[in-house]
Amino acid sequence: MAQLKLGDMAPNFELDDQNGKKVKLSDFKGRKLLLYLYPKANTPGCTTQACSVRDASNDFSALGTAAIGISPDTPQQQKKFDEKYSLGFPLLSDADHAVADAYGVWGEKSMYGKKYEGIIRSSFLIDEDGKILQPWYKVSPKDTVPKARDAL
Repeated sequence: MAQLKLGDMAPNFELDDQNGKKVKLSDFKGRKLLLYLYPKANTPGCTTQACSVRDASNDFSALGTAAIGISPDTPQQQKKFDEKYSLGFPLLSDADHAVADAYGVWGEKSMYGKKYEGIIRSSFLIDEDGKILQPWYKVSPKDTVPKARDAL
């Protein structure tokens, strides 16, 4: 799993959001982007993370920064997650985990002694030109927003 570092170009993507709309990295050219990849919608850690991003959306907007979340969930699962918590930002479906692979966040995990493949929760601050300003691999759900705020 090759990890991205400061100054690397963020891998391009084009994925469906929770409303079936195609969203591309290039849609955010000219503004900063907090992109975070999470394992599964409607789980405790992912809910904590998504709600903290939602709660900070005005602060991020004032700093010229958009936010998006990406997980392997279907657009329908993402829509239920968005509606349940009134998230209000794009949640993208990476069902084949190609984007997770490109960002170096798909790998072996372990739960209750069982090993499996999945998303290793990570977030990235991307600049106006699509370069990585800051990567955070294995980020805690509650640390995503504070780390992004500190970097901005």
